[in-house]
Amino acid sequence: MAEKNPAAAAAVRELTAEEARRTVDLSTLPFATTAELPPLTDLVGQERAVQALHTGLGMDQAGYHIFVCGLEGTEAQAQIVALLRQRAASLPTPGDWVYVHNFRNPDQPQALALEPGQGRRLQHDMERLVAHLREALPKAFREEAFEREQRELSEKYEREVRQLQEAFARFARERGFALQVDPMGNVLFIPLRGDRPMTPEEVQQLSEEQRRELGQREAEVLREFRNVMVRQRLLMQQLAEEVRQIERSFSAMIIAPMIGELKRRHPQAHVQRYLDAVQEHMLSHLDRFKERAPQPPPQLPLPLPPGEEPFLEYRINVLVDNSDTQGAPVIVEDTPTYKSLFGTIDRVVDPHGRLVTNFTRIKAGSLLRASGGFILFNLEDALTEPLVWKTLKRTMQSRQLKIEAYDPFALFTISALQPEPIPIQTKIVVTGHPWLYYLLYFLDPDFQHLFKIKADFGFDMARTAAHEASYAHFIARLCRDENLKHFDRSGVAAVIEYGMRRVEDQEKLASQFTVLADVVREASFLAAQEGAAVVGRRHVEQALQARTFRANRLEEKVRELILQGTVLIDTEGRRVGQVNGLSVIQLGDHTFGRPSRVTATAAMGRSGIINIEREARLSGSTHDKGVLILAGYLRQMYAQDKPLTLSASLCFEQSYSGVEGDSASSTELYALLSRLANLPVRQDLAVTGSVNQWGDIQAIGGVNEKIEGFYDVCTERGLTGTQGVIIPQANVRHLMLRPDVVEAIRAGRFHIYPITHVDQGLELLTGVPAGDVHTPGTVHYLVNARLQQLARDIVAFGERSVDGAKPAEASETGSAS
Repeated sequence: MAEKNPAAAAAVRELTAEEARRTVDLSTLPFATTAELPPLTDLVGQERAVQALHTGLGMDQAGYHIFVCGLEGTEAQAQIVALLRQRAASLPTPGDWVYVHNFRNPDQPQALALEPGQGRRLQHDMERLVAHLREALPKAFREEAFEREQRELSEKYEREVRQLQEAFARFARERGFALQVDPMGNVLFIPLRGDRPMTPEEVQQLSEEQRRELGQREAEVLREFRNVMVRQRLLMQQLAEEVRQIERSFSAMIIAPMIGELKRRHPQAHVQRYLDAVQEHMLSHLDRFKERAPQPPPQLPLPLPPGEEPFLEYRINVLVDNSDTQGAPVIVEDTPTYKSLFGTIDRVVDPHGRLVTNFTRIKAGSLLRASGGFILFNLEDALTEPLVWKTLKRTMQSRQLKIEAYDPFALFTISALQPEPIPIQTKIVVTGHPWLYYLLYFLDPDFQHLFKIKADFGFDMARTAAHEASYAHFIARLCRDENLKHFDRSGVAAVIEYGMRRVEDQEKLASQFTVLADVVREASFLAAQEGAAVVGRRHVEQALQARTFRANRLEEKVRELILQGTVLIDTEGRRVGQVNGLSVIQLGDHTFGRPSRVTATAAMGRSGIINIEREARLSGSTHDKGVLILAGYLRQMYAQDKPLTLSASLCFEQSYSGVEGDSASSTELYALLSRLANLPVRQDLAVTGSVNQWGDIQAIGGVNEKIEGFYDVCTERGLTGTQGVIIPQANVRHLMLRPDVVEAIRAGRFHIYPITHVDQGLELLTGVPAGDVHTPGTVHYLVNARLQQLARDIVAFGERSVDGAKPAEASETGSAS
């Protein structure tokens, strides 16, 4: 037999109103209103996460990117951004990045690294250079010296051409031919007789020998004519080349000094090499700068397609401009798509219907713009975008960014660029849920090598004077930033108490101020409507009540069903095998407690304890475990001298949506023991708490909502002064009950009983000492007597079947339970 537990002998002490809700000592808040306080600038209560952030931000080695988890709301993100900017302010400003035309490989634009602000200067310098040359070179080609030299050169070659033509004419006449040009410009060879041309009749009258001789002389003249034409074309080519050399020398006198000035303004070696290539390209393509004859306007004016724009090769595509950046850049990427992170190459449709592009249409993404600094984005959002995660890992591993076109119609693209990859030094800070961190950590082997720092933000912090003061400074900052009404001390105290309620702990505060910000805003709104100068406790409590009222329609519907008698809940009297349990319903934006009737039946048999919820597949695994623990308690308490043979069933009455958790295990045990001992249980008490196999009562969650749920039902029916709730002693520190519940406790109209052992609960519910199995008249004695009677009855039945099963099957079922 089990011995009496010492905890059972301890009398149950009813909680006082002060224990049911921790209040803030206003004397610890040395201010009249938050207008007197400086704003909060630090992350309070997040020392672990802040230390991780400082470590990650300070290390430049590969892989020390940061995963921030547990962060909620825009206010918390703003604090992270403020920390990043504080760190960025101490770092040097990174340089600019530009893409320029690659004169050797036009499909591979060249990337140039420049000093901060130099990108725009180089762009403007090149624009001015081209504009000046477009005006200066045509003027130079019209200058008298240039025209005279060109004219003299032309006259020289014209003389040489005339000499060739005259020599050929003599050659032809010596062979009996004269030269004649027809209206079409063709050169004709006319045979001569003496000094006059022969007529066709005279040619026909020639003998065969004479005509053959004439043909030979004509062929000889034709060969010489072809040689003359070749020499004439060579002369024209020489003329064109010398003209180009003249143009080049004249142009070089204009271009070279201007390029030299640009080199002086941009002394970097790679920029000077680019300017040398620009100068050579300009001198080799001077025709672009010559004046063109005016062309009639087209009937349908169309923009020039990429690649046909004049002087496109000399433009500068500034991808990153840090001219206005102080320190390192900090970028918050709200839409981490492929294009926004990695950049893209825009394409347009040319007149032929092709998708084409050029280096000026290369666009930078936020990863490149943040190089040398920090970028912050939500990793869960990024993972939902195609190709982002794989490209992000490749970029982080190589520390180089390759900008590519992201186009679903890429298969139909004719023009494709391969820009030179750009080295980046971007510290990546991502936010996400803790489950996402562990999912990637275990499923993606690259993740743990890329995000070596986890900044884990907690939800609570110790309730100290410094942390309470941080609430006041946070409210001061929010009031200033959003032009809200400031709070007096009572209003701040109410917000602090709400922070304790959020984490369900009298010794802790909510450390993520996002959950408090909306309450501050709504309390300020109510104070403004009332015309109050500052926000006080009353306004905060009204704001909390209004939040509850907006979200508790279903809670009121459940309570209405109870009051109507549709859902059966007793709040007075006594019943055998029936106990009021308490459960919590979570609806996302609202959580409330709901009383539930828990019943038990017991009879002769070997089926053990039947969990009706489990049989109906409405029970979760944790609730199933709780019922199995009840069987263990019965065995250790009553089955040390006899087999435990019974058929009992437990049920959450009128529960159709499932039961999970073990917080009702003590309630189910009370109902079962009441049934076995045939002792009625008080219905004006509700019970919550889990139990272990030794009968110890263990802490549960949602204790405030559970108490308030039963209190609201009792209030609607009318408080009798005896009603209350039995809770685990371990949950006393978690109590932050509503002010109306606290006032009812203070007035003695509602009661909270903390217990540590099931025996204390039995005595409160039945009014009978728990005792032990040897003491007559106690609960355990009556239960043990009933179990002995059931065991004797089983023996009396002998070999007959029990519960419809054969003896062997019944024994197996009973032992399994």
